[in-house]
Amino acid sequence: MRPVYCNAFETDADLRLGSTIEKVLKKENVTIDNIVILCIGSDRATGDCLGPLVGAQLKNALPNIAVFGTLECPVHAMNLESTVETIYELYNEPFIIAIDASLGIPEHIGYATVSSTPLKPGKGVNKKLPAIGNLSITGIVNVAGFPNSIVLQSTRLHTVMTLANCIGNAICHCYLPAPL
Repeated sequence: MRPVYCNAFETDADLRLGSTIEKVLKKENVTIDNIVILCIGSDRATGDCLGPLVGAQLKNALPNIAVFGTLECPVHAMNLESTVETIYELYNEPFIIAIDASLGIPEHIGYATVSSTPLKPGKGVNKKLPAIGNLSITGIVNVAGFPNSIVLQSTRLHTVMTLANCIGNAICHCYLPAPL
């Protein structure tokens, strides 16, 4: 599957993103029992806190799904490998949905992407980390430039929050029962 882009600032973006996620999960025959959501990022840089924000939202909204990486306990470059080891120790054949912030072109700032390929965390800041995930979701928080670490620290919180709400709501739409 080619990556699907969704503008988080558009009306019903979360529903469209959720529908895309749901299609991938159905195609892969994934049940709620083996899903693990891995939200990557740090709460120390505005542009990198997308993952922990989504993780915190999902941990509260979906208590029956395993979520790693929240504002309270972020998963970042220093603990990513040990967290992945823990996931594989705790869960038999987990289907990992990996979520992270990314940098892109100016026209794509504010877009969420869904791909059925592994996520490559740290790529935007030249860190060598293992690719992870059966399904990857990224939020393009700012423009790629040099040095990217400074770009992440000067990213607008409004953009990150809009993306986090869109991604979190999209995943919730897949797993919460529809209101009567």
